[in-house]
Amino acid sequence: MSTEPVIERSAAAAITRFGLGTAAVGRPGYITLGRDLDLPTDRSVDALRARTHALLDAAWAAGVRYFDTARSYGRAEEFVGAWLAERPEVAGAVVVGSKWGYTYTADWQTSGVPVHEVKKHAVEVFDRQIRETRTALGRNPDVYLVHSVTPDSPALTDPTLLARLAALAAEGVRVGLSTSGPAQAQVVRAALEVTAAGRPVFAAVQSTWNLLEPSAGPALAEAHSAGWLVVVKEAMANGRLAARNALGPALSTLRTESATLGVPEDALALAAAAAQPWADIVLSGAATLDQLSSNLRATEFPLTPDTLATLAVLAEPAEAYWQVRAELPWE
Repeated sequence: MSTEPVIERSAAAAITRFGLGTAAVGRPGYITLGRDLDLPTDRSVDALRARTHALLDAAWAAGVRYFDTARSYGRAEEFVGAWLAERPEVAGAVVVGSKWGYTYTADWQTSGVPVHEVKKHAVEVFDRQIRETRTALGRNPDVYLVHSVTPDSPALTDPTLLARLAALAAEGVRVGLSTSGPAQAQVVRAALEVTAAGRPVFAAVQSTWNLLEPSAGPALAEAHSAGWLVVVKEAMANGRLAARNALGPALSTLRTESATLGVPEDALALAAAAAQPWADIVLSGAATLDQLSSNLRATEFPLTPDTLATLAVLAEPAEAYWQVRAELPWE
């Protein structure tokens, strides 16, 4: 008797653990290695809107139901909102997460721009950006995160801002934060203790976890145990774990395991993130349809504890990882 129906059901269940991020296609410049090869020469608003919609269509068709965007991703929120408006049958079946706290300042340029985005976690920025997000999406986001919280962020301590976030949560939005930098674990644990009017403020976190930078894992497990939605970003390490960039002896283990399993390096990297028991959603940052298809092959094979242990040797010191990331060029 054929086992194909069981395999198909299993794959359908697995695919919903993956989401699609829009950072790489909502603006003409971003810090993903090799991105200059992924986008068309024409990086006009119309061209990137069409690319974003094609990726959203393909992800939806594959079974992806979580879509991630942000105020600072150029016009990504607008692109997602237009896609939802054109497909009313989809709008009620997907979860849209967005982020506030960075303002996009590059004016659709890729060169000669000293600063592409400016971070400010302040009440006036939240008030402005939640209005902008609602306008762009045509609705409240399902998940709304303070973008890139670090230990010194007012988002952890400002009582007026926390009251605003609690009020948004009372509307049914899952409020949370994203993290970046070597102190991600410290931030997650601090956020777990934040309250307003005696109630927890945050219920979601989006953090960087990948084979090179797994340091936030234990804190993310604590967040998951507390009932938070845990979303993994940058599972490809801004392209450092892609086949074309996985060079040198430090990444030979990834290439070897990829060849042994017969799967591409990117799928293996994403599968490793999805294998973490605390990870609810793992984001693909695909900029092309081929990349998305390859990324989603992460659902096709289980990773054994032995394979995960072998891949663990790729981990770098967190400080070193984030220093390399800070030096990546905007392409």
